[in-house]
Amino acid sequence: MLTKKTIKKKFTFLSLFTLLIASAILVISGCTKEGEQGPAGTPGANGENGINGTNGTAGCIQCHDDTQVMFAKINQWEHSTHATGGNFERNSTDCAPCHTSQGFREVLVSGSQVTTEAIDNPNPINCYSCHKVHETYTPADWDLTTSEPFALWINGEIYDKGTSNMCAHCHQPRIPDPLPVVGGGDVTVTSPYWGLHHGPQANMFIGTGGYEVGTGYTNSAHTNSVTNGCVECHMATAYGVQAGGHTFGMTYEYHGSDAVSQAGCVSCHDDPAELKTKIENTKAEIDELLTDLKVVLLDIGVLDEGDHVVPGPWTANQAGGVLNYNMVREDRSGGSHNAAYAIILLENTIAALTN
Repeated sequence: MLTKKTIKKKFTFLSLFTLLIASAILVISGCTKEGEQGPAGTPGANGENGINGTNGTAGCIQCHDDTQVMFAKINQWEHSTHATGGNFERNSTDCAPCHTSQGFREVLVSGSQVTTEAIDNPNPINCYSCHKVHETYTPADWDLTTSEPFALWINGEIYDKGTSNMCAHCHQPRIPDPLPVVGGGDVTVTSPYWGLHHGPQANMFIGTGGYEVGTGYTNSAHTNSVTNGCVECHMATAYGVQAGGHTFGMTYEYHGSDAVSQAGCVSCHDDPAELKTKIENTKAEIDELLTDLKVVLLDIGVLDEGDHVVPGPWTANQAGGVLNYNMVREDRSGGSHNAAYAIILLENTIAALTN
Protein backbone atom coordinates (compact mmCIF):
# COMPACT_ATOMS: atom_id res chain seq x y z
CA MET A 1 0.00 0.00 0.00
CA LEU A 2 1.43 3.40 -0.99
CA THR A 3 1.96 5.85 1.82
CA LYS A 4 1.58 9.59 1.48
CA LYS A 5 5.38 9.88 1.73
CA THR A 6 5.89 7.40 -1.13
CA ILE A 7 3.37 9.22 -3.36
CA LYS A 8 5.07 12.53 -2.69
CA LYS A 9 8.47 11.11 -3.73
CA LYS A 10 7.02 9.67 -6.97
CA PHE A 11 5.38 12.99 -7.85
CA THR A 12 8.62 14.89 -7.25
CA PHE A 13 10.55 12.44 -9.48
CA LEU A 14 8.05 12.75 -12.36
CA SER A 15 8.11 16.52 -12.14
CA LEU A 16 11.94 16.62 -12.31
CA PHE A 17 11.95 14.16 -15.24
CA THR A 18 9.48 16.29 -17.20
CA LEU A 19 11.53 19.40 -16.56
CA LEU A 20 14.72 17.69 -17.84
CA ILE A 21 13.01 16.60 -21.08
CA ALA A 22 11.76 20.11 -21.74
CA SER A 23 15.19 21.60 -21.15
CA ALA A 24 16.79 19.12 -23.53
CA ILE A 25 14.34 20.08 -26.29
CA LEU A 26 15.19 23.75 -25.84
CA VAL A 27 18.93 23.06 -26.04
CA ILE A 28 18.57 20.97 -29.20
CA SER A 29 16.41 23.62 -30.82
CA GLY A 30 18.88 26.34 -29.99
CA CYS A 31 21.79 24.39 -31.49
CA THR A 32 20.00 23.61 -34.78
CA LYS A 33 21.04 25.94 -37.63
CA GLU A 34 18.14 27.55 -39.54
CA GLY A 35 18.32 27.00 -43.28
CA GLU A 36 17.79 29.54 -46.08
CA GLN A 37 14.27 30.59 -46.87
CA GLY A 38 12.76 28.48 -49.58
CA PRO A 39 11.27 29.86 -52.82
CA ALA A 40 7.89 31.54 -52.68
CA GLY A 41 4.93 29.31 -53.38
CA THR A 42 2.76 29.61 -56.46
CA PRO A 43 0.02 32.21 -55.88
CA GLY A 44 -3.50 30.76 -55.67
CA ALA A 45 -5.93 31.50 -58.46
CA ASN A 46 -8.06 34.60 -58.00
CA GLY A 47 -11.54 33.77 -56.65
CA GLU A 48 -14.53 34.26 -58.98
CA ASN A 49 -16.27 37.56 -58.53
CA GLY A 50 -19.50 37.20 -56.55
CA ILE A 51 -22.69 37.06 -58.61
CA ASN A 52 -24.96 40.04 -57.94
CA GLY A 53 -28.19 39.02 -56.22
CA THR A 54 -31.59 39.98 -57.59
CA ASN A 55 -32.86 43.32 -56.33
CA GLY A 56 -35.33 42.58 -53.57
CA THR A 57 -37.87 44.97 -55.08
CA ALA A 58 -37.51 43.81 -58.69
CA GLY A 59 -40.81 41.96 -58.61
CA CYS A 60 -42.69 44.53 -56.55
CA ILE A 61 -41.93 47.52 -58.75
CA GLN A 62 -43.53 45.89 -61.78
CA CYS A 63 -46.82 46.89 -60.17
CA HIS A 64 -45.87 49.16 -57.27
CA ASP A 65 -44.26 51.81 -59.45
CA ASP A 66 -44.22 55.60 -59.30
CA THR A 67 -46.96 56.25 -61.86
CA GLN A 68 -49.71 56.49 -59.19
CA VAL A 69 -51.97 54.27 -61.30
CA MET A 70 -52.38 51.76 -58.50
CA PHE A 71 -53.25 54.49 -56.02
CA ALA A 72 -55.88 55.86 -58.42
CA LYS A 73 -57.54 52.45 -58.75
CA ILE A 74 -57.49 51.88 -54.99
CA ASN A 75 -58.89 55.34 -54.38
CA GLN A 76 -61.72 54.69 -56.82
CA TRP A 77 -62.50 51.33 -55.24
CA GLU A 78 -62.54 52.82 -51.74
CA HIS A 79 -65.43 55.06 -52.85
CA SER A 80 -67.32 52.25 -54.56
CA THR A 81 -70.38 50.41 -53.27
CA HIS A 82 -68.28 47.25 -53.24
CA ALA A 83 -66.10 48.83 -50.55
CA THR A 84 -68.63 50.92 -48.65
CA GLY A 85 -71.98 49.20 -48.98
CA GLY A 86 -71.33 45.54 -49.67
CA ASN A 87 -72.81 44.25 -46.40
CA PHE A 88 -69.79 41.99 -46.03
CA GLU A 89 -70.76 41.18 -42.45
CA ARG A 90 -73.31 38.89 -44.08
CA ASN A 91 -70.89 36.00 -43.97
CA SER A 92 -73.24 33.03 -43.60
CA THR A 93 -72.84 30.18 -46.06
CA ASP A 94 -75.60 31.40 -48.39
CA CYS A 95 -74.64 35.10 -48.31
CA ALA A 96 -70.84 34.82 -48.22
CA PRO A 97 -70.35 33.88 -51.90
CA CYS A 98 -71.26 37.42 -52.98
CA HIS A 99 -70.98 39.51 -49.84
CA THR A 100 -67.44 38.46 -48.86
CA SER A 101 -64.22 38.31 -50.83
CA GLN A 102 -63.19 34.97 -49.36
CA GLY A 103 -66.57 33.41 -50.11
CA PHE A 104 -66.48 34.67 -53.68
CA ARG A 105 -63.08 33.10 -54.29
CA GLU A 106 -64.20 29.83 -52.70
CA VAL A 107 -67.27 29.30 -54.87
CA LEU A 108 -65.39 30.23 -58.04
CA VAL A 109 -63.37 27.08 -57.40
CA SER A 110 -66.10 24.86 -55.98
CA GLY A 111 -68.86 25.86 -58.41
CA SER A 112 -71.30 25.81 -55.49
CA GLN A 113 -73.87 28.46 -54.62
CA VAL A 114 -72.87 28.36 -50.94
CA THR A 115 -69.64 28.22 -48.96
CA THR A 116 -68.78 25.19 -46.86
CA GLU A 117 -69.06 27.25 -43.68
CA ALA A 118 -69.44 30.84 -42.51
CA ILE A 119 -66.47 33.04 -43.39
CA ASP A 120 -64.26 34.17 -40.51
CA ASN A 121 -62.86 37.71 -40.66
CA PRO A 122 -64.89 38.55 -43.78
CA ASN A 123 -63.62 41.13 -46.24
CA PRO A 124 -65.62 43.17 -48.76
CA ILE A 125 -65.13 42.54 -52.45
CA ASN A 126 -61.64 43.90 -53.10
CA CYS A 127 -58.54 43.57 -55.30
CA TYR A 128 -58.00 39.95 -54.21
CA SER A 129 -61.56 39.04 -55.21
CA CYS A 130 -61.17 39.93 -58.87
CA HIS A 131 -57.42 39.72 -59.48
CA LYS A 132 -54.73 37.09 -58.87
CA VAL A 133 -52.88 39.40 -56.50
CA HIS A 134 -49.45 38.26 -55.27
CA GLU A 135 -49.63 34.83 -56.88
CA THR A 136 -46.62 35.36 -59.16
CA TYR A 137 -45.35 38.85 -58.17
CA THR A 138 -45.40 39.83 -61.83
CA PRO A 139 -47.91 41.82 -63.91
CA ALA A 140 -49.78 38.51 -64.28
CA ASP A 141 -51.11 39.28 -60.79
CA TRP A 142 -53.55 41.66 -62.51
CA ASP A 143 -55.15 38.75 -64.41
CA LEU A 144 -58.80 38.19 -63.54
CA THR A 145 -59.68 35.37 -61.18
CA THR A 146 -62.15 34.20 -63.83
CA SER A 147 -63.49 35.30 -67.19
CA GLU A 148 -64.98 31.99 -68.30
CA PRO A 149 -68.58 31.73 -69.52
CA PHE A 150 -70.90 30.03 -67.04
CA ALA A 151 -74.48 28.88 -66.53
CA LEU A 152 -76.83 31.28 -64.74
CA TRP A 153 -78.41 29.75 -61.65
CA ILE A 154 -82.07 30.37 -62.32
CA ASN A 155 -82.36 28.68 -65.72
CA GLY A 156 -78.95 27.42 -66.84
CA GLU A 157 -78.62 29.91 -69.69
CA ILE A 158 -75.00 30.63 -70.56
CA TYR A 159 -73.66 34.08 -69.80
CA ASP A 160 -70.71 34.84 -72.07
CA LYS A 161 -69.72 38.49 -72.07
CA GLY A 162 -65.94 38.45 -71.82
CA THR A 163 -64.43 40.13 -68.79
CA SER A 164 -67.85 40.85 -67.30
CA ASN A 165 -68.37 37.11 -66.78
CA MET A 166 -66.82 37.60 -63.37
CA CYS A 167 -69.29 40.37 -62.44
CA ALA A 168 -72.21 38.21 -63.49
CA HIS A 169 -71.39 35.50 -60.95
CA CYS A 170 -72.97 37.71 -58.30
CA HIS A 171 -75.10 40.10 -60.34
CA GLN A 172 -77.68 37.43 -61.20
CA PRO A 173 -81.01 36.35 -59.64
CA ARG A 174 -81.13 33.69 -56.96
CA ILE A 175 -83.55 30.79 -57.38
CA PRO A 176 -86.76 31.56 -55.47
CA ASP A 177 -88.36 28.65 -53.64
CA PRO A 178 -90.95 27.84 -54.81
CA LEU A 179 -90.31 28.93 -58.38
CA PRO A 180 -93.51 29.71 -60.32
CA VAL A 181 -93.74 28.22 -63.81
CA VAL A 182 -95.73 29.75 -66.65
CA GLY A 183 -98.86 27.64 -67.01
CA GLY A 184 -98.06 25.85 -63.77
CA GLY A 185 -100.01 25.50 -60.53
CA ASP A 186 -100.30 27.76 -57.53
CA VAL A 187 -97.31 28.43 -55.27
CA THR A 188 -97.22 29.08 -51.56
CA VAL A 189 -94.87 31.84 -50.45
CA THR A 190 -93.82 31.74 -46.80
CA SER A 191 -91.46 34.73 -46.50
CA PRO A 192 -91.78 38.43 -47.43
CA TYR A 193 -88.17 38.19 -48.69
CA TRP A 194 -89.02 35.55 -51.28
CA GLY A 195 -87.85 36.45 -54.75
CA LEU A 196 -84.85 36.96 -57.01
CA HIS A 197 -82.78 38.92 -54.43
CA HIS A 198 -81.08 42.17 -55.43
CA GLY A 199 -78.77 41.66 -58.39
CA PRO A 200 -80.51 40.58 -61.63
CA GLN A 201 -78.36 42.69 -63.97
CA ALA A 202 -76.67 39.82 -65.83
CA ASN A 203 -80.00 38.20 -66.68
CA MET A 204 -81.54 41.50 -67.67
CA PHE A 205 -78.59 42.31 -69.91
CA ILE A 206 -78.91 39.14 -71.99
CA GLY A 207 -82.71 38.95 -71.67
CA THR A 208 -83.41 35.79 -69.72
CA GLY A 209 -84.69 34.57 -66.37
CA GLY A 210 -87.89 36.56 -66.06
CA TYR A 211 -91.33 34.99 -65.66
CA GLU A 212 -91.93 35.10 -69.40
CA VAL A 213 -95.68 35.03 -69.75
CA GLY A 214 -96.98 35.93 -73.20
CA THR A 215 -94.92 36.37 -76.36
CA GLY A 216 -92.82 38.90 -78.25
CA TYR A 217 -89.66 38.80 -76.16
CA THR A 218 -86.65 40.45 -77.72
CA ASN A 219 -83.46 42.27 -76.69
CA SER A 220 -81.98 45.70 -77.17
CA ALA A 221 -78.90 46.30 -79.31
CA HIS A 222 -76.71 46.29 -76.18
CA THR A 223 -77.12 42.54 -75.72
CA ASN A 224 -75.17 41.75 -78.87
CA SER A 225 -73.09 44.87 -79.47
CA VAL A 226 -71.50 45.32 -76.04
CA THR A 227 -68.93 42.53 -76.12
CA ASN A 228 -67.70 42.78 -72.54
CA GLY A 229 -71.01 43.60 -70.94
CA CYS A 230 -70.88 45.55 -67.67
CA VAL A 231 -67.25 46.65 -67.77
CA GLU A 232 -67.47 48.57 -71.05
CA CYS A 233 -69.61 51.26 -69.44
CA HIS A 234 -69.19 50.79 -65.70
CA MET A 235 -65.37 50.72 -65.91
CA ALA A 236 -64.87 53.27 -68.66
CA THR A 237 -62.65 56.31 -68.01
CA ALA A 238 -63.14 57.34 -64.40
CA TYR A 239 -64.73 60.62 -63.35
CA GLY A 240 -62.78 61.18 -60.14
CA VAL A 241 -64.09 58.79 -57.53
CA GLN A 242 -67.75 59.06 -58.58
CA ALA A 243 -68.10 57.12 -61.82
CA GLY A 244 -66.22 54.75 -64.09
CA GLY A 245 -62.96 52.99 -63.39
CA HIS A 246 -62.93 51.00 -60.17
CA THR A 247 -65.85 52.97 -58.75
CA PHE A 248 -68.07 50.94 -61.14
CA GLY A 249 -70.57 53.80 -60.94
CA MET A 250 -72.52 55.34 -63.81
CA THR A 251 -73.60 58.69 -62.37
CA TYR A 252 -71.84 61.64 -60.81
CA GLU A 253 -72.70 65.01 -59.37
CA TYR A 254 -71.97 67.93 -61.67
CA HIS A 255 -72.77 71.51 -60.62
CA GLY A 256 -75.53 70.35 -58.32
CA SER A 257 -77.16 67.91 -60.74
CA ASP A 258 -76.76 64.19 -61.37
CA ALA A 259 -75.18 63.31 -64.69
CA VAL A 260 -74.76 59.96 -66.43
CA SER A 261 -71.22 59.04 -67.38
CA GLN A 262 -71.08 58.63 -71.16
CA ALA A 263 -67.41 57.67 -71.30
CA GLY A 264 -68.24 54.11 -72.31
CA CYS A 265 -71.05 55.11 -74.68
CA VAL A 266 -69.32 57.45 -77.10
CA SER A 267 -67.95 54.72 -79.36
CA CYS A 268 -71.54 54.03 -80.46
CA HIS A 269 -73.48 57.16 -79.42
CA ASP A 270 -71.76 60.16 -80.99
CA ASP A 271 -74.32 62.79 -79.92
CA PRO A 272 -74.18 63.32 -76.13
CA ALA A 273 -77.33 65.44 -76.02
CA GLU A 274 -79.31 62.89 -78.00
CA LEU A 275 -78.06 60.07 -75.78
CA LYS A 276 -79.01 61.99 -72.64
CA THR A 277 -82.54 62.44 -73.96
CA LYS A 278 -82.79 58.76 -74.90
CA ILE A 279 -81.68 57.65 -71.44
CA GLU A 280 -84.21 59.95 -69.77
CA ASN A 281 -87.09 58.93 -72.04
CA THR A 282 -86.38 55.22 -71.64
CA LYS A 283 -86.24 55.52 -67.86
CA ALA A 284 -89.52 57.45 -67.84
CA GLU A 285 -91.20 54.67 -69.85
CA ILE A 286 -89.85 51.94 -67.57
CA ASP A 287 -90.83 53.85 -64.41
CA GLU A 288 -94.37 54.32 -65.70
CA LEU A 289 -94.76 50.62 -66.42
CA LEU A 290 -93.36 49.74 -62.99
CA THR A 291 -95.86 52.07 -61.37
CA ASP A 292 -98.73 50.54 -63.35
CA LEU A 293 -97.67 46.99 -62.43
CA LYS A 294 -97.27 47.89 -58.76
CA VAL A 295 -100.83 49.21 -58.66
CA VAL A 296 -102.08 45.91 -60.08
CA LEU A 297 -100.05 43.84 -57.61
CA LEU A 298 -101.19 46.00 -54.68
CA ASP A 299 -104.83 45.61 -55.73
CA ILE A 300 -104.42 41.83 -55.85
CA GLY A 301 -102.76 41.90 -52.45
CA VAL A 302 -99.66 39.96 -53.48
CA LEU A 303 -97.31 42.95 -52.97
CA ASP A 304 -96.95 45.37 -50.06
CA GLU A 305 -95.98 49.04 -50.19
CA GLY A 306 -92.37 48.17 -49.40
CA ASP A 307 -92.15 46.04 -52.58
CA HIS A 308 -92.13 42.76 -50.63
CA VAL A 309 -94.29 39.82 -51.53
CA VAL A 310 -97.14 39.07 -49.13
CA PRO A 311 -96.83 35.47 -47.87
CA GLY A 312 -99.64 33.19 -48.92
CA PRO A 313 -100.87 30.94 -51.70
CA TRP A 314 -100.79 32.69 -55.09
CA THR A 315 -101.33 31.74 -58.69
CA ALA A 316 -98.24 31.28 -60.84
CA ASN A 317 -99.04 34.53 -62.69
CA GLN A 318 -99.48 36.50 -59.45
CA ALA A 319 -96.20 35.26 -57.95
CA GLY A 320 -94.50 35.63 -61.32
CA GLY A 321 -95.77 39.21 -61.48
CA VAL A 322 -93.91 40.02 -58.26
CA LEU A 323 -90.76 38.42 -59.67
CA ASN A 324 -90.92 40.49 -62.85
CA TYR A 325 -91.69 43.70 -61.00
CA ASN A 326 -88.67 43.29 -58.74
CA MET A 327 -86.43 42.03 -61.52
CA VAL A 328 -86.87 45.24 -63.51
CA ARG A 329 -86.88 47.46 -60.42
CA GLU A 330 -83.76 45.87 -58.90
CA ASP A 331 -81.93 46.03 -62.24
CA ARG A 332 -81.73 49.76 -61.50
CA SER A 333 -80.65 50.74 -65.00
CA GLY A 334 -83.90 52.41 -66.01
CA GLY A 335 -83.87 50.30 -69.15
CA SER A 336 -80.31 51.12 -70.19
CA HIS A 337 -79.20 47.51 -69.85
CA ASN A 338 -81.93 46.01 -72.01
CA ALA A 339 -84.97 48.23 -72.51
CA ALA A 340 -86.63 45.94 -75.06
CA TYR A 341 -86.70 42.95 -72.70
CA ALA A 342 -87.72 45.01 -69.66
CA ILE A 343 -90.61 46.68 -71.48
CA ILE A 344 -92.14 43.51 -72.93
CA LEU A 345 -91.70 41.73 -69.58
CA LEU A 346 -93.68 44.44 -67.78
CA GLU A 347 -96.32 44.87 -70.50
CA ASN A 348 -96.99 41.14 -70.75
CA THR A 349 -97.19 40.79 -66.96
CA ILE A 350 -99.74 43.59 -66.67
CA ALA A 351 -101.80 42.04 -69.46
CA ALA A 352 -101.71 38.57 -67.86
CA LEU A 353 -102.92 39.93 -64.50
CA THR A 354 -105.65 42.23 -65.81
CA ASN A 355 -107.23 40.35 -68.68
